[in-house]
Amino acid sequence: MSLTVSGLHVHYGVIEAVKGIDLTLVQGRITTLLGANGAGKSTTLLTLSGLLRSSAGSIVFEDAELTRLSPHQIVELGLIQVPEGREILTTLSVRENLLLGAYRRCDKIATDFENVLSLFPRLRERLNGAAGNLSGGEQQMLAIARALMSRPRLLLLDEPSMGLAPLLVREIFKTLKTLNEQGLTILLVEQNVRQALQIADFAYVMENGAIVLTGPSAELLDNPKVVEAYLGA
Repeated sequence: MSLTVSGLHVHYGVIEAVKGIDLTLVQGRITTLLGANGAGKSTTLLTLSGLLRSSAGSIVFEDAELTRLSPHQIVELGLIQVPEGREILTTLSVRENLLLGAYRRCDKIATDFENVLSLFPRLRERLNGAAGNLSGGEQQMLAIARALMSRPRLLLLDEPSMGLAPLLVREIFKTLKTLNEQGLTILLVEQNVRQALQIADFAYVMENGAIVLTGPSAELLDNPKVVEAYLGA
């Protein structure tokens, strides 16, 4: 499994939000896309998912050109996004939200259901309750668990730590690392730069719609530009 982004441009009307970026995601890695608000990170994820259309460039997932596909066709290929803001269905139960994640499948749903509840045991205790009654951290767990029910080949996460207490952030990131160790390839968009670099293998830094830094995460943790701009030193 590989995904290659080449010369990607995305516009909102006359505003160019993504300016010709190149990305390569390698199977088995956590890759993180970092940057401040407005840098173009979420726009990039939405374009990978087909929810936004590029104005130029190429996105190739294995042999498929994603810029020609609809969002549901991209999901069928196994590219699944956990959106910013979670977007859970608050009036449905936790169980119903999870099962909706498996809507395109008919095999081994019960097995995957048990697997995600093992990863997020808090959800087991709240299966029959309305998802809207969950805490913010539990809603984020549900959003990730619902995505896992689609059995992703590439998991895209947009700001999973947003609005969460530090203890819950550590718990979420620990789970992402566990999923990666089990073989899941992950693209993580995140403003919590230190946490993201600590679990990722490779990183890209965006500013004003362009990639300005790339490299192994361990190197970027020690990069003076990253330290000054994002790590508060």
